[in-house]
Amino acid sequence: MALTETPVCDFGRKAPDFSLRGIDGKIWTLHDCQGENGLWVMFICNHCPYVKAVQENLVRDARELLSFGVNTVAIQPNDPTDYPEDSLDNMKIVAGRFAYPFPYLYDETQATAKAYGAVCTPDFFGYNRNLELQYRGRLDVSRKETAPPDVRRDLFEAMKQVALTGKGPDGQIPSMGCSIKWRGL
Repeated sequence: MALTETPVCDFGRKAPDFSLRGIDGKIWTLHDCQGENGLWVMFICNHCPYVKAVQENLVRDARELLSFGVNTVAIQPNDPTDYPEDSLDNMKIVAGRFAYPFPYLYDETQATAKAYGAVCTPDFFGYNRNLELQYRGRLDVSRKETAPPDVRRDLFEAMKQVALTGKGPDGQIPSMGCSIKWRGL
């Protein structure tokens, strides 16, 4: 599991469209997921310790962002061949265990992760109402262990700002996690 950091935010970059199957069997597109004031796109998986450390906080923040008109979608990009914990069946189990309030989609071809430039799990992309990138940073100070509850919620505060102003913060700290498990590597 190679530790990888996300690149700096490319402000204004349009969100690539996608058409991916969710754990609910439905095909979801970018526009199906979009909220009135923005969209938080996250690339996560089931096996990564960096994702496991923030599962409850992901759910908390996604629920709270709904009140600001920001929807959330989670996309699992890993090849489950060598990481069976990331299989579609296991995605359903994890989503049920944490009561995900957002669609959990499987990027079987990995084309969506590549289009977004996702590099690790977790990798977070925050878009405004025009689907222009405004945030590419961390959730909070969590790493392989959950941060204390009183820490600054970087992503939540950034997305709240995006919902209210259309613009993300200038200063953003990269997310970090396990590198995406690309097919054939």
